[in-house]
Amino acid sequence: MNEKLRVLVSVDLDGAKAQVKTQGHVTIQSIQGLYDVMKRADSLVPGLALELDMTLADVEPQAMEELRGCARTRHLPVQVDPLQRDYRFSILAPKVAAPKLAVLPAVPAELAAA
Repeated sequence: MNEKLRVLVSVDLDGAKAQVKTQGHVTIQSIQGLYDVMKRADSLVPGLALELDMTLADVEPQAMEELRGCARTRHLPVQVDPLQRDYRFSILAPKVAAPKLAVLPAVPAELAAA
């Protein structure tokens, strides 16, 4: 997959929250750009509650685990934020496609009645 990463930031300054809506393919490399967007959104109002909406993104497992680790520690990676400021953010995880079900052959009528 070679789908570009697209990000839309919606900010509610009155409510001190922002939503970072992400679409496309999120890899361990492209996540660095996402961190930069989160850092910039937080700089608008220190302590801003960030909601990272990944529901429409295709996120590699390693990238998702890194994001979850950041949410747990409330810090972005040191190379992104050397000051290690406190970030309050939640993650709306991507929807996982349901596994495809196998199609079973039709049961003959005489067996179905038994």
